[in-house]
Amino acid sequence: MISCWPRFRSIVTAAGLLLICAMRPALALDMPSPFVQEVLIKSILVSLNDAVAANNFTVFHAKISKPFRDQFPPDKLRTIFKDLVDKHAVFDAVVAKPIVLDEDAKIDDKGVLRLKGHFDTTPKQVKYQLGFIPSDGAWKLSGISIDIE
Repeated sequence: MISCWPRFRSIVTAAGLLLICAMRPALALDMPSPFVQEVLIKSILVSLNDAVAANNFTVFHAKISKPFRDQFPPDKLRTIFKDLVDKHAVFDAVVAKPIVLDEDAKIDDKGVLRLKGHFDTTPKQVKYQLGFIPSDGAWKLSGISIDIE
């Protein structure tokens, strides 16, 4: 269940947080299956939910891509997601809900896997836009935008 709090947006677009690296990755990965896409989406959102709940972004930081980690240490992530922390946002219900795609998954010309959709959760709907790049041999988060309304 998602906590009742006033509508807010945590669109994380700090200069580069939607860090979609300008460099083409050295090792490209194929388009992941719909099942793997769902795992990527839900695991990163639950990890963010846990970071927000604990006000500790160390584990979340460890799960993101190296370029993202280098640019955004845990303390900076805490600052970026401060509104979620302050409002005690809880959005872990996404694991029990099906993903609703707002756009088809795609790998753009920079090698970024882009996933956009939402979850029909109540009383608030969780919308996301995620970017993943090949990092450490797997798809890792390189950009995030989350909107809970």
